[in-house]
Amino acid sequence: MTTTHFVKFYGVANGDTAQVILDNGRRVLFDFCHRGNAEDLDTPEIDLKATLKKELKDADRDYFDVVAFTHADLDHIQGSTEFFELQHAKIYHGAGRIKIKDLWVPAAMLLEEADNDHQKEEYVLLRQEARHRLLNGQGILVFSKPEALREWLEPKLKERGERPDARDHLFVDAGTLVPGFSLASDNVEFFCHSPFIKHCDDGSDVIRNSASLVFNVRFDADGQRYDFLQVGDSCAEDLEDIVRTTLYHKRGDRLGWNLFNISHHCSYLALTEDGKKGESETEPKELVKYLLRQGKPDAYIVSSSKPTPDVKESYTQIQPPHIQARKAYERYLREVRGRKFVVTMEEPNARKPEPLVFEIGRSGVSWKKTTSIGAPALVLSSPPRAGACD
Repeated sequence: MTTTHFVKFYGVANGDTAQVILDNGRRVLFDFCHRGNAEDLDTPEIDLKATLKKELKDADRDYFDVVAFTHADLDHIQGSTEFFELQHAKIYHGAGRIKIKDLWVPAAMLLEEADNDHQKEEYVLLRQEARHRLLNGQGILVFSKPEALREWLEPKLKERGERPDARDHLFVDAGTLVPGFSLASDNVEFFCHSPFIKHCDDGSDVIRNSASLVFNVRFDADGQRYDFLQVGDSCAEDLEDIVRTTLYHKRGDRLGWNLFNISHHCSYLALTEDGKKGESETEPKELVKYLLRQGKPDAYIVSSSKPTPDVKESYTQIQPPHIQARKAYERYLREVRGRKFVVTMEEPNARKPEPLVFEIGRSGVSWKKTTSIGAPALVLSSPPRAGACD
C-alpha cells in the first residue's frame, strides 16, 4: 500500500490554522483561529468550528493527537477556549468540546505577564491549561526551558514532593526532534527550529512573535522524503537566527522545503526590517534569501492571509498582506523552480474560499485544487528529481 499524508490550511482572514493528517490517522493541528463572523454565510471566512468538527466526525474522532499553539496572539488562538476541552476546570468539559491529547506550547505562553490591554481572556485560560498539564506531568510538551520557567516550576514541584527535574522530559529544546513521532513509526518527524532560550527569558508581550514555534516537518512517503516548513509569526531577524544556528550545527537539510507556510500573513517584516518594504518589491535580508532559496523544485508557498491583489491601492497598504512581500516570495519561488504561491483567502475564489489541501505521496507534494464551480481537480507535482529528497 502507498503512504499518503495531507496538510490542510484554513481560510481565516489574517490568521492561522493548519492541520497535518498522517497516513496512520494521527492529526496535528497548528493554531486555531475562529472568526466571530465566520458563521454568517455571507462572510468569506471559513466556519472553522463547524469544519473541524465535521472532519473529526467523518474520521470517527472527538480529539486531536496534538494541538500546537505557535504563540498567543489572538489570530492564532481565537475561539479555542470555547472549542477545546480544557482539563484544568470542569466548566470547560463536555458539551461537544474537542479533546487535546497533547498540547504543544512555547515556554513564553506559560510565562507571559502582559498588561490588561493585551492579556486577553483566552490567553489567560490557555496559560492556566498549559500550567495545569505541566504540573500534572502529562498531555503537554513545552518548547524551551528558560530560567524564569525553572524558577516558577521547581518550587511547585517541591510542594508536591517531587524532584526539581521531574518534568524535564516534557521540555523540548531548539535543534532537536520532538518526541512522540518518528519516521519509523509514523512516517513523519518534527524538528524544532525555535524558540531559543533567549526568546523566552523575558516575560514581556513583545517576545511573542520571536518566541513562536517553528518546525521542519519531514514526511516519508514510500522512501521519498518531503519537508514542510511551519513558521509562526517570526520576523526576519528571527528567521536569520534560525538559518545561522542551523547552519552552524551542520543541519542545513532542515532548512529545505517542499511546502512553506510563510510568517505573519505575508508581511514584509518577515523578509526585512521595519521601514524597508520597498516600492514595488521587498528586498529580503541575506539569510532570509538563503532560506527562500532552499525551496525544492515544484515547491509551494502558502500565505495564511487575506487576498493580495496586484492593484495600485495594495502598494500603500499599511497592514499585511503586503504586495511587495508577495512579489519577493514569488520571485524566489520562480528561482527554485517552485510551483505556486497560494493564498488561503483566494482559493478557489475570494468570495468563498475553501480549505487548501496538499497531498504528500511518493510522487511529491500535490495541491488538491477545487475549481470555482466546486468540482475537485488535482494539480500534480512532477516526479521527484534525483537528489531532491535527500
